[in-house]
Amino acid sequence: MQVTYWLEHAWLGTHPEPGVALTVVDDRIADVRTGVERPPAGATVLRGLTLPGLANAHSHAFHRALRGTAQIGPSASAGAGTSAGAGAGARTGRAGGALSAPTSFWSWRDVMYDIAQALDPDSYFTLARAVYAEMALAGITCVGEFHYLHHQGDGTPYDNPNAMGEALIAAAGEAGIRITLLDTAYLHGGFTRTGYRPLEGPQLRFGDGTADRWYDRWSQLKGEGHAKVGAAVHSVRAFSDRDGYRVFAERTAEVPTHVHLSEQTAENDACQALHGRTPTRLLADSGFWRRNTTAVHATHLTAGDIALLGAGGSTVCMCPTTERDLADGIGPAPQLRRAGSPMSLGSDSHAVIDLFEEARAVELNERLKARTRGHWTAAQLLRAATADGHASLGWPDAGRIEAGALADLTTVALDSVRTAGPPARLAGETAVFAATAADVRHTVVAGRQVVRDGQHQLVQDVPAALADAIGALRDR
Repeated sequence: MQVTYWLEHAWLGTHPEPGVALTVVDDRIADVRTGVERPPAGATVLRGLTLPGLANAHSHAFHRALRGTAQIGPSASAGAGTSAGAGAGARTGRAGGALSAPTSFWSWRDVMYDIAQALDPDSYFTLARAVYAEMALAGITCVGEFHYLHHQGDGTPYDNPNAMGEALIAAAGEAGIRITLLDTAYLHGGFTRTGYRPLEGPQLRFGDGTADRWYDRWSQLKGEGHAKVGAAVHSVRAFSDRDGYRVFAERTAEVPTHVHLSEQTAENDACQALHGRTPTRLLADSGFWRRNTTAVHATHLTAGDIALLGAGGSTVCMCPTTERDLADGIGPAPQLRRAGSPMSLGSDSHAVIDLFEEARAVELNERLKARTRGHWTAAQLLRAATADGHASLGWPDAGRIEAGALADLTTVALDSVRTAGPPARLAGETAVFAATAADVRHTVVAGRQVVRDGQHQLVQDVPAALADAIGALRDR
Protein backbone atom coordinates (compact mmCIF):
# COMPACT_ATOMS: atom_id res chain seq x y z
CA MET A 1 0.00 0.00 0.00
CA GLN A 2 1.22 3.48 -0.87
CA VAL A 3 -0.73 6.65 -0.15
CA THR A 4 0.04 10.35 0.02
CA TYR A 5 -1.38 12.60 2.73
CA TRP A 6 -1.30 16.38 2.56
CA LEU A 7 -1.40 18.02 5.97
CA GLU A 8 -2.64 21.58 6.11
CA HIS A 9 -0.57 22.01 9.29
CA ALA A 10 1.67 19.33 10.85
CA TRP A 11 3.10 19.22 14.35
CA LEU A 12 6.78 18.40 13.89
CA GLY A 13 7.69 18.04 17.54
CA THR A 14 8.38 21.68 18.41
CA HIS A 15 6.15 23.72 16.10
CA PRO A 16 3.34 23.53 13.54
CA GLU A 17 4.52 23.48 9.93
CA PRO A 18 2.14 24.52 7.12
CA GLY A 19 1.84 22.47 3.95
CA VAL A 20 3.39 19.08 4.65
CA ALA A 21 3.11 16.06 2.34
CA LEU A 22 3.66 12.54 3.63
CA THR A 23 4.27 9.45 1.56
CA VAL A 24 3.14 6.35 3.41
CA VAL A 25 4.31 2.91 2.30
CA ASP A 26 2.57 0.01 4.01
CA ASP A 27 2.29 1.16 7.65
CA ARG A 28 5.18 3.65 7.82
CA ILE A 29 5.98 7.18 6.80
CA ALA A 30 8.46 6.93 3.94
CA ASP A 31 8.92 10.60 3.17
CA VAL A 32 8.10 13.99 4.73
CA ARG A 33 8.12 17.09 2.50
CA THR A 34 7.61 20.57 3.90
CA GLY A 35 6.64 23.73 2.02
CA VAL A 36 4.05 21.96 -0.13
CA GLU A 37 1.52 24.74 -0.56
CA ARG A 38 -1.14 22.74 -2.40
CA PRO A 39 -2.24 19.11 -2.13
CA PRO A 40 -0.43 16.91 -4.66
CA ALA A 41 -2.60 15.14 -7.20
CA GLY A 42 -4.36 12.18 -5.63
CA ALA A 43 -3.38 13.10 -2.07
CA THR A 44 -5.75 12.61 0.85
CA VAL A 45 -6.21 16.03 2.44
CA LEU A 46 -6.15 16.41 6.23
CA ARG A 47 -7.27 19.94 7.10
CA GLY A 48 -6.48 21.29 10.55
CA LEU A 49 -3.47 20.50 12.73
CA THR A 50 -2.18 16.96 12.28
CA LEU A 51 -0.38 15.53 15.28
CA PRO A 52 1.30 12.18 15.73
CA GLY A 53 -1.31 9.69 16.93
CA LEU A 54 -2.17 9.97 20.61
CA ALA A 55 -1.21 7.23 23.09
CA ASN A 56 -3.61 6.46 25.93
CA ALA A 57 -1.11 4.85 28.27
CA HIS A 58 -3.51 3.67 30.99
CA SER A 59 -6.94 2.19 30.40
CA HIS A 60 -9.38 -0.09 32.17
CA ALA A 61 -11.89 -0.60 29.37
CA PHE A 62 -14.65 -1.97 31.59
CA HIS A 63 -14.66 1.18 33.74
CA ARG A 64 -16.35 2.95 30.82
CA ALA A 65 -19.59 1.30 31.98
CA LEU A 66 -19.45 3.42 35.16
CA ARG A 67 -19.54 6.78 33.42
CA GLY A 68 -22.40 8.96 34.60
CA THR A 69 -23.39 6.58 37.39
CA ALA A 70 -20.50 6.83 39.85
CA GLN A 71 -19.32 10.44 39.68
CA ILE A 72 -21.52 12.18 42.26
CA GLY A 73 -21.27 11.55 45.99
CA PRO A 74 -22.39 13.38 49.12
CA SER A 75 -20.19 16.19 50.38
CA ALA A 76 -18.97 14.28 53.42
CA SER A 77 -16.62 11.41 52.60
CA ALA A 78 -17.49 8.13 54.29
CA GLY A 79 -14.31 6.44 53.16
CA ALA A 80 -11.58 8.51 54.74
CA GLY A 81 -10.74 5.87 57.31
CA THR A 82 -10.89 2.88 55.00
CA SER A 83 -7.66 0.90 54.92
CA ALA A 84 -5.80 -0.11 51.80
CA GLY A 85 -6.76 -3.66 52.61
CA ALA A 86 -10.51 -3.08 52.27
CA GLY A 87 -11.74 -6.04 50.33
CA ALA A 88 -14.95 -6.81 48.52
CA GLY A 89 -17.17 -6.53 51.54
CA ALA A 90 -20.02 -4.06 51.55
CA ARG A 91 -21.60 -3.66 48.15
CA THR A 92 -22.47 -0.11 47.19
CA GLY A 93 -24.10 -0.93 43.89
CA ARG A 94 -24.83 -3.66 41.38
CA ALA A 95 -24.45 -4.15 37.65
CA GLY A 96 -28.18 -3.96 37.05
CA GLY A 97 -30.37 -1.22 38.45
CA ALA A 98 -29.49 1.97 40.28
CA LEU A 99 -26.15 2.61 41.90
CA SER A 100 -25.76 4.40 45.19
CA ALA A 101 -23.21 7.19 44.99
CA PRO A 102 -19.69 6.19 46.16
CA THR A 103 -18.03 8.62 48.54
CA SER A 104 -14.35 7.69 48.20
CA PHE A 105 -11.93 5.71 46.07
CA TRP A 106 -12.58 2.64 48.20
CA SER A 107 -16.39 2.73 47.93
CA TRP A 108 -16.12 3.59 44.21
CA ARG A 109 -14.02 0.45 43.89
CA ASP A 110 -16.91 -1.68 45.17
CA VAL A 111 -19.17 -0.29 42.44
CA MET A 112 -16.46 -1.06 39.89
CA TYR A 113 -16.24 -4.65 41.13
CA ASP A 114 -19.93 -5.15 40.37
CA ILE A 115 -19.41 -4.26 36.73
CA ALA A 116 -16.35 -6.52 36.58
CA GLN A 117 -18.41 -9.46 37.77
CA ALA A 118 -20.89 -9.07 34.91
CA LEU A 119 -18.33 -9.56 32.13
CA ASP A 120 -17.39 -12.64 30.14
CA PRO A 121 -15.18 -12.89 27.03
CA ASP A 122 -18.03 -12.14 24.62
CA SER A 123 -19.47 -9.19 26.51
CA TYR A 124 -16.00 -7.83 27.23
CA PHE A 125 -15.15 -7.93 23.54
CA THR A 126 -18.36 -6.07 22.69
CA LEU A 127 -17.79 -3.41 25.33
CA ALA A 128 -14.08 -2.97 24.60
CA ARG A 129 -14.66 -2.70 20.84
CA ALA A 130 -17.03 0.21 21.46
CA VAL A 131 -14.68 1.84 24.00
CA TYR A 132 -11.70 1.57 21.68
CA ALA A 133 -13.80 3.00 18.84
CA GLU A 134 -14.58 5.95 21.11
CA MET A 135 -10.83 6.33 21.65
CA ALA A 136 -10.23 6.37 17.89
CA LEU A 137 -12.82 9.14 17.56
CA ALA A 138 -10.81 11.03 20.21
CA GLY A 139 -7.60 10.71 18.16
CA ILE A 140 -6.12 7.86 20.18
CA THR A 141 -4.19 5.44 17.99
CA CYS A 142 -2.71 3.21 20.72
CA VAL A 143 -3.99 2.11 24.12
CA GLY A 144 -2.26 0.53 27.09
CA GLU A 145 -4.86 -1.79 28.59
CA PHE A 146 -4.12 -2.58 32.25
CA HIS A 147 -5.82 -5.97 32.29
CA TYR A 148 -6.67 -8.07 35.33
CA LEU A 149 -10.10 -9.60 34.57
CA HIS A 150 -8.50 -12.94 33.85
CA HIS A 151 -10.82 -15.73 34.98
CA GLN A 152 -14.45 -16.60 35.63
CA GLY A 153 -16.31 -14.96 38.49
CA ASP A 154 -15.36 -17.63 41.02
CA GLY A 155 -11.71 -17.59 39.99
CA THR A 156 -11.91 -20.72 37.80
CA PRO A 157 -9.91 -20.30 34.58
CA TYR A 158 -11.73 -20.35 31.28
CA ASP A 159 -10.92 -23.28 28.98
CA ASN A 160 -8.65 -20.77 27.28
CA PRO A 161 -7.03 -19.11 30.30
CA ASN A 162 -6.33 -15.96 28.24
CA ALA A 163 -9.81 -15.65 26.74
CA MET A 164 -10.42 -12.26 28.35
CA GLY A 165 -7.09 -10.78 27.26
CA GLU A 166 -7.46 -12.11 23.74
CA ALA A 167 -10.92 -10.54 23.60
CA LEU A 168 -9.33 -7.15 24.28
CA ILE A 169 -6.69 -7.65 21.59
CA ALA A 170 -9.39 -8.60 19.09
CA ALA A 171 -11.55 -5.64 20.13
CA ALA A 172 -8.73 -3.18 19.51
CA GLY A 173 -8.11 -4.71 16.09
CA GLU A 174 -11.75 -4.36 15.08
CA ALA A 175 -11.83 -0.77 16.36
CA GLY A 176 -8.73 -0.01 14.27
CA ILE A 177 -6.23 0.97 16.98
CA ARG A 178 -3.05 -0.51 18.42
CA ILE A 179 -2.98 -2.06 21.88
CA THR A 180 -0.38 -3.02 24.45
CA LEU A 181 -2.02 -5.58 26.70
CA LEU A 182 -0.51 -5.01 30.14
CA ASP A 183 -1.43 -8.36 31.62
CA THR A 184 -1.51 -7.89 35.37
CA ALA A 185 -0.37 -9.97 38.32
CA TYR A 186 -2.98 -9.53 41.08
CA LEU A 187 -2.46 -12.04 43.90
CA HIS A 188 -3.78 -10.44 47.10
CA GLY A 189 -6.90 -8.60 48.13
CA GLY A 190 -5.02 -5.76 49.78
CA PHE A 191 -2.96 -5.25 52.89
CA THR A 192 -3.23 -3.75 56.31
CA ARG A 193 -0.62 -2.78 58.86
CA THR A 194 -0.27 -6.43 59.86
CA GLY A 195 -0.28 -8.39 56.61
CA TYR A 196 -1.81 -9.28 53.26
CA ARG A 197 -5.44 -10.23 52.75
CA PRO A 198 -6.57 -13.07 50.49
CA LEU A 199 -8.58 -12.40 47.36
CA GLU A 200 -12.30 -12.60 48.03
CA GLY A 201 -15.59 -12.07 46.26
CA PRO A 202 -15.23 -10.36 42.89
CA GLN A 203 -11.46 -10.18 43.29
CA LEU A 204 -11.20 -13.95 42.85
CA ARG A 205 -11.30 -13.66 39.08
CA PHE A 206 -8.24 -11.39 39.11
CA GLY A 207 -5.81 -13.87 40.62
CA ASP A 208 -3.64 -16.71 39.34
CA GLY A 209 -2.73 -17.99 42.80
CA THR A 210 1.03 -17.52 42.57
CA ALA A 211 3.49 -15.44 40.58
CA ASP A 212 4.66 -18.60 38.78
CA ARG A 213 1.13 -19.39 37.67
CA TRP A 214 0.71 -15.82 36.46
CA TYR A 215 3.93 -16.16 34.49
CA ASP A 216 2.86 -19.48 32.96
CA ARG A 217 -0.41 -17.96 31.73
CA TRP A 218 1.20 -14.68 30.66
CA SER A 219 3.84 -16.53 28.64
CA GLN A 220 1.10 -17.98 26.43
CA LEU A 221 -0.07 -14.54 25.26
CA LYS A 222 1.12 -13.53 21.81
CA GLY A 223 1.18 -10.16 20.13
CA GLU A 224 0.30 -9.56 16.51
CA GLY A 225 0.55 -6.68 14.06
CA HIS A 226 -1.58 -4.22 16.01
CA ALA A 227 -0.85 -5.69 19.44
CA LYS A 228 2.03 -6.05 21.87
CA VAL A 229 2.03 -7.89 25.18
CA GLY A 230 3.37 -6.14 28.24
CA ALA A 231 3.08 -6.86 31.94
CA ALA A 232 1.97 -5.21 35.15
CA VAL A 233 1.93 -5.57 38.90
CA HIS A 234 -1.42 -4.27 40.00
CA SER A 235 0.00 -2.53 43.09
CA VAL A 236 2.07 -3.26 46.17
CA ARG A 237 -1.17 -4.09 47.97
CA ALA A 238 -1.96 -6.85 45.44
CA PHE A 239 1.55 -8.31 45.01
CA SER A 240 3.97 -8.82 47.88
CA ASP A 241 7.72 -8.94 48.25
CA ARG A 242 7.34 -12.64 49.05
CA ASP A 243 5.74 -13.13 45.62
CA GLY A 244 9.04 -11.99 44.17
CA TYR A 245 9.38 -8.46 42.81
CA ARG A 246 12.93 -9.18 41.68
CA VAL A 247 11.98 -12.33 39.77
CA PHE A 248 9.00 -10.51 38.24
CA ALA A 249 11.29 -7.70 37.10
CA GLU A 250 13.72 -10.17 35.57
CA ARG A 251 10.96 -12.03 33.72
CA THR A 252 9.53 -8.81 32.28
CA ALA A 253 12.79 -6.98 31.56
CA GLU A 254 12.18 -6.95 27.79
CA VAL A 255 8.60 -5.69 27.78
CA PRO A 256 6.75 -2.59 29.00
CA THR A 257 5.91 -3.09 32.67
CA HIS A 258 3.47 -0.91 34.62
CA VAL A 259 2.26 -0.64 38.22
CA HIS A 260 -0.29 1.46 40.13
CA LEU A 261 1.83 3.44 42.58
CA SER A 262 0.85 5.50 45.63
CA GLU A 263 -2.53 6.49 44.29
CA GLN A 264 -3.91 6.66 47.82
CA THR A 265 -2.33 7.74 51.11
CA ALA A 266 -3.89 4.71 52.81
CA GLU A 267 -1.70 2.48 50.63
CA ASN A 268 1.40 4.43 51.64
CA ASP A 269 0.50 4.29 55.34
CA ALA A 270 -0.12 0.54 55.31
CA CYS A 271 3.08 -0.12 53.34
CA GLN A 272 5.12 1.91 55.82
CA ALA A 273 3.57 0.04 58.74
CA LEU A 274 4.05 -3.40 57.18
CA HIS A 275 7.37 -2.96 55.37
CA GLY A 276 8.89 0.15 56.91
CA ARG A 277 9.25 1.63 53.43
CA THR A 278 7.24 3.54 50.87
CA PRO A 279 5.83 1.56 47.92
CA THR A 280 8.39 3.21 45.64
CA ARG A 281 11.28 2.16 47.89
CA LEU A 282 9.87 -1.35 48.31
CA LEU A 283 9.93 -1.80 44.52
CA ALA A 284 13.29 -0.06 44.13
CA ASP A 285 14.93 -2.47 46.56
CA SER A 286 14.09 -5.27 44.13
CA GLY A 287 15.43 -3.49 41.04
CA PHE A 288 11.97 -2.74 39.67
CA TRP A 289 12.51 0.82 38.40
CA ARG A 290 14.03 0.88 34.91
CA ARG A 291 13.37 2.54 31.58
CA ASN A 292 10.83 -0.10 30.62
CA THR A 293 8.73 0.51 33.76
CA THR A 294 5.91 3.00 34.24
CA ALA A 295 4.46 4.16 37.54
CA VAL A 296 0.77 4.96 37.14
CA HIS A 297 -0.60 7.89 39.20
CA ALA A 298 2.39 8.34 41.57
CA THR A 299 0.25 10.89 43.37
CA HIS A 300 1.63 10.76 46.91
CA LEU A 301 5.42 10.58 46.74
CA THR A 302 8.25 11.64 49.00
CA ALA A 303 11.29 13.50 47.69
CA GLY A 304 13.18 10.21 47.96
CA ASP A 305 10.53 8.42 45.89
CA ILE A 306 10.82 11.03 43.15
CA ALA A 307 14.60 10.62 43.08
CA LEU A 308 14.30 6.83 42.77
CA LEU A 309 11.90 7.03 39.83
CA GLY A 310 14.05 9.62 38.09
CA ALA A 311 17.26 7.65 38.63
CA GLY A 312 15.65 4.63 36.97
CA GLY A 313 14.44 6.68 34.02
CA SER A 314 10.99 5.25 34.69
CA THR A 315 7.99 6.90 33.07
CA VAL A 316 5.17 8.26 35.20
CA CYS A 317 1.66 8.02 33.77
CA MET A 318 -0.60 10.82 34.96
CA CYS A 319 -4.37 10.36 34.68
CA PRO A 320 -5.71 13.74 35.84
CA THR A 321 -9.38 13.30 34.94
CA THR A 322 -9.57 10.09 36.97
CA GLU A 323 -7.38 11.40 39.79
CA ARG A 324 -9.71 14.37 40.26
CA ASP A 325 -12.86 12.28 39.75
CA LEU A 326 -11.79 9.93 42.55
CA ALA A 327 -10.46 12.76 44.74
CA ASP A 328 -7.00 11.18 44.72
CA GLY A 329 -4.96 14.37 44.67
CA ILE A 330 -2.49 16.11 42.37
CA GLY A 331 0.78 14.33 41.68
CA PRO A 332 4.23 16.00 41.62
CA ALA A 333 4.56 16.09 37.83
CA PRO A 334 7.09 18.96 37.53
CA GLN A 335 9.34 17.48 40.21
CA LEU A 336 9.29 14.10 38.47
CA ARG A 337 10.21 15.70 35.15
CA ARG A 338 13.14 17.51 36.75
CA ALA A 339 14.28 14.23 38.33
CA GLY A 340 14.44 12.56 34.92
CA SER A 341 11.12 10.72 34.56
CA PRO A 342 9.29 11.06 31.24
CA MET A 343 5.53 11.55 31.47
CA SER A 344 2.73 9.72 29.69
CA LEU A 345 -1.02 10.26 29.96
CA GLY A 346 -4.00 7.95 30.45
CA SER A 347 -7.76 8.17 30.71
CA ASP A 348 -7.82 5.31 33.24
CA SER A 349 -11.44 5.01 34.45
CA HIS A 350 -12.79 6.86 31.39
CA ALA A 351 -14.78 9.49 33.25
CA VAL A 352 -13.97 11.15 29.95
CA ILE A 353 -11.87 9.91 27.04
CA ASP A 354 -10.00 13.01 25.95
CA LEU A 355 -6.20 13.18 25.86
CA PHE A 356 -6.29 16.95 25.30
CA GLU A 357 -8.14 17.31 28.59
CA GLU A 358 -5.59 15.04 30.30
CA ALA A 359 -2.70 17.08 28.88
CA ARG A 360 -3.96 20.51 29.88
CA ALA A 361 -5.09 19.23 33.28
CA VAL A 362 -1.46 18.45 34.16
CA GLU A 363 -0.62 22.14 33.76
CA LEU A 364 -3.87 23.55 35.13
CA ASN A 365 -3.85 21.32 38.21
CA GLU A 366 -0.32 22.44 38.96
CA ARG A 367 -1.40 26.06 38.64
CA LEU A 368 -4.07 25.48 41.27
CA LYS A 369 -1.59 23.78 43.59
CA ALA A 370 1.32 26.19 43.12
CA ARG A 371 -0.68 29.32 42.29
CA THR A 372 1.76 30.09 39.48
CA ARG A 373 1.58 29.43 35.73
CA GLY A 374 3.93 28.04 33.13
CA HIS A 375 5.00 24.64 34.46
CA TRP A 376 4.59 22.81 31.14
CA THR A 377 4.75 24.03 27.56
CA ALA A 378 2.33 22.82 24.90
CA ALA A 379 5.22 21.03 23.21
CA GLN A 380 6.08 19.13 26.40
CA LEU A 381 2.46 18.11 26.95
CA LEU A 382 2.06 17.00 23.35
CA ARG A 383 5.21 14.89 23.68
CA ALA A 384 3.70 13.21 26.73
CA ALA A 385 0.54 12.45 24.75
CA THR A 386 2.46 11.12 21.75
CA ALA A 387 6.11 10.02 21.71
CA ASP A 388 6.62 9.39 25.42
CA GLY A 389 3.26 7.68 25.75
CA HIS A 390 4.03 5.34 22.89
CA ALA A 391 7.51 4.60 24.25
CA SER A 392 6.01 3.63 27.61
CA LEU A 393 3.83 1.11 25.78
CA GLY A 394 6.64 -0.44 23.76
CA TRP A 395 6.06 1.46 20.50
CA PRO A 396 9.17 3.70 20.29
CA ASP A 397 8.75 4.02 16.51
CA ALA A 398 5.40 5.80 16.91
CA GLY A 399 4.48 9.26 18.15
CA ARG A 400 6.50 11.28 15.61
CA ILE A 401 5.88 12.66 12.13
CA GLU A 402 9.13 11.71 10.44
CA ALA A 403 10.45 9.22 7.91
CA GLY A 404 10.56 5.70 9.30
CA ALA A 405 7.93 6.27 11.97
CA LEU A 406 4.66 4.37 12.08
CA ALA A 407 2.02 6.20 10.05
CA ASP A 408 -0.31 7.02 12.94
CA LEU A 409 -1.85 10.49 12.80
CA THR A 410 -4.51 12.61 14.51
CA THR A 411 -5.97 15.73 12.90
CA VAL A 412 -7.56 18.41 15.06
CA ALA A 413 -9.95 20.95 13.52
CA LEU A 414 -8.79 24.55 13.78
CA ASP A 415 -12.17 25.99 12.77
CA SER A 416 -14.50 24.72 15.50
CA VAL A 417 -16.15 26.97 18.08
CA ARG A 418 -13.37 25.99 20.49
CA THR A 419 -10.38 26.33 18.18
CA ALA A 420 -11.27 29.10 15.72
CA GLY A 421 -9.44 32.41 16.03
CA PRO A 422 -5.84 31.88 17.17
CA PRO A 423 -3.11 32.24 14.52
CA ALA A 424 -1.85 29.04 12.94
CA ARG A 425 1.59 29.52 14.50
CA LEU A 426 -0.09 28.85 17.88
CA ALA A 427 -1.91 25.72 16.73
CA GLY A 428 -0.07 23.57 19.28
CA GLU A 429 -1.21 25.77 22.14
CA THR A 430 -4.71 25.79 20.70
CA ALA A 431 -4.82 22.00 20.59
CA VAL A 432 -3.61 21.59 24.17
CA PHE A 433 -5.45 24.40 25.89
CA ALA A 434 -8.66 24.73 23.87
CA ALA A 435 -9.42 21.63 21.80
CA THR A 436 -11.37 18.60 23.00
CA ALA A 437 -11.87 15.11 21.67
CA ALA A 438 -14.86 16.48 19.77
CA ASP A 439 -12.46 18.48 17.60
CA VAL A 440 -10.73 15.39 16.19
CA ARG A 441 -11.50 15.29 12.49
CA HIS A 442 -9.36 12.41 11.23
CA THR A 443 -7.49 9.47 12.78
CA VAL A 444 -4.99 7.43 10.77
CA VAL A 445 -3.52 4.15 12.04
CA ALA A 446 -0.89 2.25 10.06
CA GLY A 447 -1.57 4.55 7.11
CA ARG A 448 -5.30 3.80 7.02
CA GLN A 449 -8.02 6.32 7.88
CA VAL A 450 -9.93 4.83 10.81
CA VAL A 451 -11.80 8.10 11.41
CA ARG A 452 -12.73 10.33 8.47
CA ASP A 453 -14.49 13.67 8.97
CA GLY A 454 -15.39 12.66 12.51
CA GLN A 455 -16.97 9.35 11.49
CA HIS A 456 -15.54 5.99 12.50
CA GLN A 457 -15.02 3.88 9.40
CA LEU A 458 -15.16 0.45 11.07
CA VAL A 459 -17.78 0.88 13.82
CA GLN A 460 -20.56 2.79 12.14
CA ASP A 461 -22.53 3.95 15.20
CA VAL A 462 -20.20 4.21 18.18
CA PRO A 463 -22.73 5.79 20.60
CA ALA A 464 -25.20 2.98 19.89
CA ALA A 465 -22.47 0.37 20.30
CA LEU A 466 -21.57 1.84 23.70
CA ALA A 467 -25.20 2.10 24.83
CA ASP A 468 -25.96 -1.47 23.77
CA ALA A 469 -22.85 -2.95 25.40
CA ILE A 470 -23.31 -1.08 28.69
CA GLY A 471 -27.06 -1.63 28.76
CA ALA A 472 -26.58 -5.37 28.37
CA LEU A 473 -24.32 -5.40 31.45
CA ARG A 474 -26.76 -3.45 33.56
CA ASP A 475 -29.63 -5.73 32.52
CA ARG A 476 -27.86 -8.91 33.64
